[in-house]
Amino acid sequence: MAQFAIHLTDTVMLGWYSVAALAAVVLGGTYFFVIFILESGFAIAVMPLVAEADAAGDETTLRRVTRMGMWLSVIAAFVALPLFWFSEAILLALGQDPDVAATAQEYLRIAGWGLVPALLVMVLKSYLAALEKTRVVFWVTVAAAVANGLVNYALIFGNWGAPELGVVGAAIASLVVQVISLAGVMIYAAVVLPEHTLFARLWRPDWEAFAHVFRLGLPIGITNLAEVGLFAASSLMMGWLGTIQLAAHGIALQLASLTFMVHLGLSNAATVRAGNAIGRKDAEHLAKGAQVAILMSFATAVCAVVVFLSYPEFLLGLFLNPDEPNRMVILTAGVALLYMAALFQIVDGAQVMALGLLRGVKDTRAPMIIAAISYWIIGVPCGYVLGFSLGWGGVGVWLGLVVGLTAASILLMWRFWGPKLSTLRRQFAA
Repeated sequence: MAQFAIHLTDTVMLGWYSVAALAAVVLGGTYFFVIFILESGFAIAVMPLVAEADAAGDETTLRRVTRMGMWLSVIAAFVALPLFWFSEAILLALGQDPDVAATAQEYLRIAGWGLVPALLVMVLKSYLAALEKTRVVFWVTVAAAVANGLVNYALIFGNWGAPELGVVGAAIASLVVQVISLAGVMIYAAVVLPEHTLFARLWRPDWEAFAHVFRLGLPIGITNLAEVGLFAASSLMMGWLGTIQLAAHGIALQLASLTFMVHLGLSNAATVRAGNAIGRKDAEHLAKGAQVAILMSFATAVCAVVVFLSYPEFLLGLFLNPDEPNRMVILTAGVALLYMAALFQIVDGAQVMALGLLRGVKDTRAPMIIAAISYWIIGVPCGYVLGFSLGWGGVGVWLGLVVGLTAASILLMWRFWGPKLSTLRRQFAA
């Protein structure tokens, strides 16, 4: 949630700056996040590998996979940089408003450089989380989020003698914060775990570990892309409906994403515990840990549903200037979308919990196929048909999200509790 607060701060402050700026950063932020989440597969792959190696007492493998996770992340980031530089043409080809696309490119040409430190931070967070050292990482991230808010306040609005840069100011703040976060996490890892010599001879390739992380990480990245792509497609479709609809969508999506971060944290914990269980060949611990994590996710989802249904206008209003001329129109559209967000809370939590558990047991290819079918063959077409063919607008687009997430949650949970857990029990018993 602290990591997400960085982007949330951008959204809130730009919403107070202008609706046009908010729409541009909703689009630009979605564009950035799609690329980031695809390429974070290598970082996420580090987590179960390190957890399993730690449970087995294998420090050499632990170090090797983390280093090659960093190699793959840096390579992937530099390959993606041209996509940020020429983002306006890509967004225009996707049918976005020319003014919004041009402003989004201004944001992305600066914020895109933050992809390199952002992915490296993800690798080191996976490494530390797998070793159950998460508290200091949390405080580093909180400090980064606070710094982002302060720099945003100065550069977006031109406070404290700084120039008023609007969207460009938000991009600069995000880049600065990513660099600060990387420095903090690197220092912590080097000081607290010197026995791993993580950064010694980092330039030396280890092709066996490189291939291992690549094989596990690529399906994870594609799975992430399938899920995030569902929400990105919804953002594009909302952009076709107009700037007001896109702004309302962006606010509702930020609120839904905030609660999703809790599920994601629990999913990461489930990945680590599953990896530990695999390292010890303990199927019962694996099942019990999965049950507890899923129950906690369900409780979080129920709380989110209650809050979204009880205080929709208050939550949405936090993102808008009271003097905004279109405030009431955006609130009206946003309330309907927030009701849809309440509708998919439980299934959204269920699918990410199942993904975390499957990654912990190094099952990534089947979930990739399930995600692609659920989100792109079921979810996106449903959103388009309901939103445009039937004329339900933004509510129809979001109902497509509900359908896609529901399909994914059912199939992924079946995959873990059915064939995968049964196979592991037989293997461990043998």
